[in-house]
Amino acid sequence: MTMRVARWYNNRDVRLEEMPTPQIGPGELLVRVEASGICGSDVMEWYRLSRGPLVLGHEIGGEIVAVGEGVTKYKAGQRVTAAHHVPCNTCHYCLSGNHTVCETLRQTNFDPGGFAEFVRLPAINVDRGVFPLPDDVTYEEATFVESLACVLRGQRRARLAPGQSVLVMGSGITGLLHIQAARALGAGRIIATDISDYRIYAAKKFGADFVIHADYCTADCLRQFNDGRLADLVIVCTGATSAIARALELVERGGTVLLFAPTGPDVTIPVSINNVFWRNDVTLTTSYAGSPADYAAALALIRARRVPVADMITHRLTLVETGLGFQLVAEAKASIKVIIEPQRQP
Repeated sequence: MTMRVARWYNNRDVRLEEMPTPQIGPGELLVRVEASGICGSDVMEWYRLSRGPLVLGHEIGGEIVAVGEGVTKYKAGQRVTAAHHVPCNTCHYCLSGNHTVCETLRQTNFDPGGFAEFVRLPAINVDRGVFPLPDDVTYEEATFVESLACVLRGQRRARLAPGQSVLVMGSGITGLLHIQAARALGAGRIIATDISDYRIYAAKKFGADFVIHADYCTADCLRQFNDGRLADLVIVCTGATSAIARALELVERGGTVLLFAPTGPDVTIPVSINNVFWRNDVTLTTSYAGSPADYAAALALIRARRVPVADMITHRLTLVETGLGFQLVAEAKASIKVIIEPQRQP
């Protein structure tokens, strides 16, 4: 038995191919993929090319169609989302609360990926990374669980506190999720920037109190929107080095800068230790991925409509159109969230 997949060779070359449908073993699940989101990390060619060609896709919603021997928690016909990376829960990193740097987490994945008609979930993913979908959460909404989980972990690492002012630099899908999550978690004034008028409009639509074009977001400009102060928390959702340097100028004394997006390879940023860190007591931190607990929290927020995600979807494409989806996300112009629906025919 074969299935259709969209195999990525590069951002301009995504091919519809066939491969054998995965066969499951003990403890495993086979999931029919109903929706799979294209993540910004999917289009990072410098990160992917050496390992290609690949069937990508890690933001999924689907239905269990086969259950391996020994699985008792799940059954065929159940609607689920799942974590593609899961931790061991017993190593030094996991026991220290740093699940996303666990070696097991870095080695686990779907087989083959979400841009396919079916995926096999290995036993370890089934054990600690499957999340049943409530009836009032759609497959499309389920594709946001992974990315929102990453956002929640980032804001936790940045120690976001109620009432704090937040500046989100970069208003693509992760920036918009940061805006909505910060609002749901009790942030005070939220300000967003971008270089794209389309995304500036989206930031305002999805909850920012004020929006500023990135070219004009200086310290003096920010103070005008924030009662004379800089931002308590600056979240950088772009890998542009100019944005990172600007973030260090826009954070308030005692505040935090969260570098949420990766830069290109081998990028270094010069920083004045005395003026930024020692003198102003600024915290600089990063965040990668999310833990199973973050997935559960993300799903709960989506279900409660505290983070309403459905309106962020701008494109719903078939598996045949996956190449177009990659172009839309890579260009980062007139799109927010691009969803691939593997079961839908052209």
